[in-house]
Amino acid sequence: MMQWRSVVVGLLVLRVVLNCAVWLVFGLGPSWGFDFPIKFTFNLHKIELLKDGDRATVKPNAWSQHMHDNRNPQTKTCSKITGNSPKMSYLRFFQEGRDDYARKYSSFPDALKVKMRGMARDMFYFGYDNYMKFAFPEDELNPIACEGRGPDVLNPSNININDVLGNYSLTLIDTLDTLLVLGNVTEFHRAVQLVIDTVSFDKDSTVQVFEANIRILGSLISAHILLTDPRHPFGDVGLKDYDNELLHLAHDLAVRLLPAFENTSTGIPYPRVNLKTGVPPDSINETCTAGAGSLLVEFGILSRLIGDSTFEWVARRAVKALWNLRSNETGLLGNVVNIQTGQWVGKQSGLGAGMDSFYEYLLKSYILFGEKEDYRMFSAAYESIQSHLRKGREACNEGEGDPPLYVNVNMLNGQIMNTWIDSLQAFFPGLQVLNGDVENAICLHAFYYAIWKRFGALPERYNWQLQAPDVLFYPLRPELVESTYLLYQATKNPFYLHVGMDILESLEKNTKVRCGYATLHHVVDKSKEDRMESFFLSETCKYLYLLFDEDNPLHKSENKYIFTTEGHVVPIDQHFRKKSWEEQYPCEESSKKPPANISNCERIPEERRYGLPLKSMYMRQIDHMVGLS
Repeated sequence: MMQWRSVVVGLLVLRVVLNCAVWLVFGLGPSWGFDFPIKFTFNLHKIELLKDGDRATVKPNAWSQHMHDNRNPQTKTCSKITGNSPKMSYLRFFQEGRDDYARKYSSFPDALKVKMRGMARDMFYFGYDNYMKFAFPEDELNPIACEGRGPDVLNPSNININDVLGNYSLTLIDTLDTLLVLGNVTEFHRAVQLVIDTVSFDKDSTVQVFEANIRILGSLISAHILLTDPRHPFGDVGLKDYDNELLHLAHDLAVRLLPAFENTSTGIPYPRVNLKTGVPPDSINETCTAGAGSLLVEFGILSRLIGDSTFEWVARRAVKALWNLRSNETGLLGNVVNIQTGQWVGKQSGLGAGMDSFYEYLLKSYILFGEKEDYRMFSAAYESIQSHLRKGREACNEGEGDPPLYVNVNMLNGQIMNTWIDSLQAFFPGLQVLNGDVENAICLHAFYYAIWKRFGALPERYNWQLQAPDVLFYPLRPELVESTYLLYQATKNPFYLHVGMDILESLEKNTKVRCGYATLHHVVDKSKEDRMESFFLSETCKYLYLLFDEDNPLHKSENKYIFTTEGHVVPIDQHFRKKSWEEQYPCEESSKKPPANISNCERIPEERRYGLPLKSMYMRQIDHMVGLS
């Protein structure tokens, strides 16, 4: 029987026991295998293996009740809130137990903040400068060998590389707005000009639609907006003689991605396209929910920038098609679907790989575009997540039973499918912050930070029953840093600055190599792989820098902004809540709801309805779409 105690401010490993705490952090005590400096006042039995015989008695708010130990089959933990456990604001987590040790973590000196900001800046430039020196114009830097990396042309089936690398200077493009976040307008201008002068998408490269969208299309759109609109958020950083070249590149890339939406009976796109020839003849008919359902932010902004509804339509149509396939019983979606039959190939429903950004973009699309249907879908999805994926006691830091945990379940019945979670799920506390659910965000963030504290990184998968990583590598992912940053912005509690410092120092100690920062092959022995993915510079370093830079223009600007799933800065602008194609071609209201909610102008000829002149490359796609109900 374990003794745990809820805390309110500290999660740093410097002592064995915190006698008093000022922060809510549900702890991962010895029964999880963590040597963690938190003692809790409630009990948690050892987590046990799931057995089929226990499934009929599962309660939705107690995940350890799913577990069964052959040595002690009676050991179970139920979730309950006592009658005198009052509901309180998450602010109470910052107001209790201020002993000397706790007070140490209730502040973060300005000098230390400046030091950490400089350390994050140096981390970025060490990676960026070496990419430009040794790798550009190739897609990525191999930081150990100090050389560039492009697509694996000798092995087209190597999708781990070829899904992402398209021979289009990926790291340079993905990093554009980070240069502005760091205040380097001169290098931003130089990088933009390099992209304009050297990048072309007329390549015989087969790439994943999702990766090209979030890393390339999203960055081009973000950089274009920052260049052309002095209101958002870095002021007038315009480039002399700039003539919308980044927007033209974004449009060109989006056009080359459109064939993914052809010849699919559901409207859910193929996962990959060749940038020259379209969908490969041997393309599979299966895609993941996140890959197909996370295009709406970038495609929607592009449509509203150029006045062409095509891109938003196909992206929104895919989202709706996926949404309509959710379980009638649980409201959950699976993680892999057949784009022709609409049948779920993978029935696992979780918050990590294959599903994460689908939920993220339902909320962010609403924030950007103001479409109420997006928020209705997100709210319904969130309710289903809380009902079926969140296991443990009702309140995060009070009552008896297991601390909350989001698990992977069968979409059809909500039964637990496995006992691991993956590192991508660490984005979810940040999304909960955007949704106003700060208490649950604090709680889930604490879970992932505890894993980080144990390994100095997040293993790609962690088995919460075996108390050990299932998949051992860490590719410099940003999700925990992102959630840390957003929680600090929401609470301003200095605890999160200590978390950021811990992450920053771990990265510097464990991943720095001769020419950059390398993927950890093994989070325990800290062996490395020779790869530095572009998101390390576009997201991980960006969020770390912003965490410690209180005076950044993003924080001081009167205009609001949001980050895409790749960390690209996008303003929240009324301009994006207008559909210029409807204003350009007004029509009478129709009682019939138009396809994909594009407009009410159902009878407008297609050459006018889609705004800008359409390239012959996707005229066939327009013919196909207009005929769909």
